[in-house]
Amino acid sequence: MESKVGGSAFIVEVEEKVGVAVVRCHGRLVAGVGDALYSRVKQLMPEHKRIVLDLTDVAHMDSMGLGTLVRLYVSAKGAGCTLELINLGKRVRELLGMTNLLGVFTELGDKGISIRF
Repeated sequence: MESKVGGSAFIVEVEEKVGVAVVRCHGRLVAGVGDALYSRVKQLMPEHKRIVLDLTDVAHMDSMGLGTLVRLYVSAKGAGCTLELINLGKRVRELLGMTNLLGVFTELGDKGISIRF
Protein backbone atom coordinates (compact mmCIF):
# COMPACT_ATOMS: atom_id res chain seq x y z
CA MET A 1 0.00 0.00 0.00
CA GLU A 2 1.45 3.34 -1.03
CA SER A 3 0.19 6.63 0.27
CA LYS A 4 1.26 10.22 0.01
CA VAL A 5 1.83 11.79 3.37
CA GLY A 6 1.69 15.55 3.73
CA GLY A 7 1.58 16.28 0.02
CA SER A 8 4.14 15.22 -2.56
CA ALA A 9 7.20 15.69 -0.35
CA PHE A 10 6.90 12.36 1.48
CA ILE A 11 5.64 8.95 0.37
CA VAL A 12 5.06 5.91 2.58
CA GLU A 13 4.79 2.30 1.41
CA VAL A 14 3.65 -0.31 3.89
CA GLU A 15 4.24 -4.06 3.59
CA GLU A 16 2.40 -6.11 6.18
CA LYS A 17 2.98 -9.69 7.24
CA VAL A 18 1.79 -11.52 10.33
CA GLY A 19 3.07 -9.50 13.28
CA VAL A 20 5.47 -7.35 11.22
CA ALA A 21 4.99 -4.15 9.23
CA VAL A 22 7.74 -2.64 7.10
CA VAL A 23 7.22 1.05 6.43
CA ARG A 24 9.35 2.35 3.55
CA CYS A 25 9.73 6.12 3.63
CA HIS A 26 10.64 8.23 0.59
CA GLY A 27 11.43 11.93 0.54
CA ARG A 28 12.04 14.53 3.21
CA LEU A 29 10.90 13.88 6.78
CA VAL A 30 10.36 17.51 7.72
CA ALA A 31 7.80 19.80 9.34
CA GLY A 32 4.37 19.27 7.83
CA VAL A 33 4.61 15.53 7.18
CA GLY A 34 5.30 14.18 10.66
CA ASP A 35 1.72 14.07 11.93
CA ALA A 36 0.50 12.16 8.89
CA LEU A 37 3.38 9.65 9.14
CA TYR A 38 2.72 9.24 12.85
CA SER A 39 -0.99 8.56 12.24
CA ARG A 40 -0.24 6.02 9.51
CA VAL A 41 2.29 4.07 11.58
CA LYS A 42 0.21 4.28 14.77
CA GLN A 43 -2.64 2.51 12.90
CA LEU A 44 -0.31 -0.47 12.43
CA MET A 45 0.54 -0.90 16.11
CA PRO A 46 -2.49 -2.83 17.35
CA GLU A 47 -1.96 -5.60 14.79
CA HIS A 48 1.84 -5.70 14.57
CA LYS A 49 4.31 -6.31 17.38
CA ARG A 50 7.26 -5.29 15.20
CA ILE A 51 7.39 -2.17 13.04
CA VAL A 52 10.42 -1.51 10.85
CA LEU A 53 11.00 1.94 9.37
CA ASP A 54 13.11 1.69 6.23
CA LEU A 55 14.76 5.10 5.85
CA THR A 56 16.77 4.27 2.71
CA ASP A 57 15.15 7.02 0.66
CA VAL A 58 14.91 9.68 3.37
CA ALA A 59 17.14 12.40 1.95
CA HIS A 60 16.69 14.87 4.80
CA MET A 61 15.20 14.99 8.27
CA ASP A 62 14.73 18.10 10.42
CA SER A 63 13.94 18.45 14.12
CA MET A 64 10.23 17.90 13.48
CA GLY A 65 11.03 14.63 11.70
CA LEU A 66 13.20 13.64 14.62
CA GLY A 67 10.32 14.45 16.95
CA THR A 68 8.07 12.21 14.89
CA LEU A 69 10.47 9.28 15.31
CA VAL A 70 10.56 9.87 19.07
CA ARG A 71 6.75 10.01 19.24
CA LEU A 72 6.53 6.76 17.28
CA TYR A 73 9.06 5.13 19.61
CA VAL A 74 7.10 6.15 22.72
CA SER A 75 3.78 5.03 21.20
CA ALA A 76 5.25 1.70 20.13
CA LYS A 77 6.61 1.05 23.61
CA GLY A 78 3.20 1.87 25.09
CA ALA A 79 1.50 -0.50 22.64
CA GLY A 80 3.93 -3.34 23.38
CA CYS A 81 5.61 -3.04 19.97
CA THR A 82 9.19 -2.64 18.88
CA LEU A 83 10.14 0.14 16.49
CA GLU A 84 13.26 -0.60 14.48
CA LEU A 85 15.16 1.50 11.97
CA ILE A 86 16.93 0.21 8.89
CA ASN A 87 19.15 1.81 6.25
CA LEU A 88 19.94 5.09 7.93
CA GLY A 89 21.56 7.59 5.61
CA LYS A 90 24.63 9.49 6.71
CA ARG A 91 22.74 12.69 7.55
CA VAL A 92 19.97 10.89 9.46
CA ARG A 93 22.54 8.85 11.39
CA GLU A 94 24.47 12.04 12.25
CA LEU A 95 21.31 13.77 13.49
CA LEU A 96 20.39 10.81 15.68
CA GLY A 97 23.97 10.66 16.94
CA MET A 98 24.17 14.38 17.76
CA THR A 99 20.99 14.14 19.80
CA ASN A 100 22.13 10.94 21.55
CA LEU A 101 19.11 9.09 20.18
CA LEU A 102 20.94 6.57 18.02
CA GLY A 103 21.21 4.16 20.93
CA VAL A 104 17.51 4.49 21.77
CA PHE A 105 16.31 3.00 18.51
CA THR A 106 16.90 -0.58 17.49
CA GLU A 107 18.93 -0.34 14.32
CA LEU A 108 18.88 -3.36 12.03
CA GLY A 109 21.73 -2.35 9.76
CA ASP A 110 22.47 -1.08 6.32
CA LYS A 111 21.51 -2.10 2.82
CA GLY A 112 21.80 -5.77 2.19
CA ILE A 113 20.26 -6.80 5.52
CA SER A 114 17.02 -8.53 4.75
CA ILE A 115 13.96 -8.47 6.95
CA ARG A 116 12.62 -11.93 7.66
CA PHE A 117 8.90 -12.38 7.89
